[in-house]
Amino acid sequence: MTPHDLPRFPGDGLFDGLARAVCGAGCLPRKELYEAWEVARRARRIFRGGRVVDLAAGHGLLAYVMLLLDDSSPLAIAVDRTFPASAVKLQAALTEAWPRLAGRVTYMTCGLDDVPLLETDVVVSAHACGKLTDVVLDRAAAARARVAVLPCCHDASSPAAVTLEGWMDGALAIDAHRAWRLEQRGYRIRTQTIAPDITPKSRLLLGEPATGDT
Repeated sequence: MTPHDLPRFPGDGLFDGLARAVCGAGCLPRKELYEAWEVARRARRIFRGGRVVDLAAGHGLLAYVMLLLDDSSPLAIAVDRTFPASAVKLQAALTEAWPRLAGRVTYMTCGLDDVPLLETDVVVSAHACGKLTDVVLDRAAAARARVAVLPCCHDASSPAAVTLEGWMDGALAIDAHRAWRLEQRGYRIRTQTIAPDITPKSRLLLGEPATGDT
């Protein structure tokens, strides 16, 4: 998305404002904008407040959108082993559009296991490739944190895919097994899909620790 795309987003709503800022940065594909928006808005319908931890964050857009949709979260951390150089351009464009975001998103270049998580965190990840999604879920569950993941790059040789291949598509089997495992760890889960014209990897898994009265 570049400044040439600006006329496509003339509205006064938050999404159009976000899209214009992303166009100004000139470094993100349109697909990434829509993915981050859909994951964040669905997560924020359920999970309010808390520190946001965006694992396998890429440019870190999801972390920013989570803060825009719920200003009661004090800060966010975007974690990845490497960040594209253009992440700085995105950060500049977003903080210029919303000065209240300045200093509230920290980029951490490290492994996903290297950031301590808190029970009050909201852990998110959009298209953490393959087994990285399982790392995100395991880390969140170990901390009893709320979590939302949009998986991708499923491994067709994984046990869940092989075991259930006679009944369902391998990628669906893997995600169904992920949902079951999270539930077995004492989580209330929600399964949703985002529009397939945004991404074919559209299954969204959300979980929060179940309370004693649920």
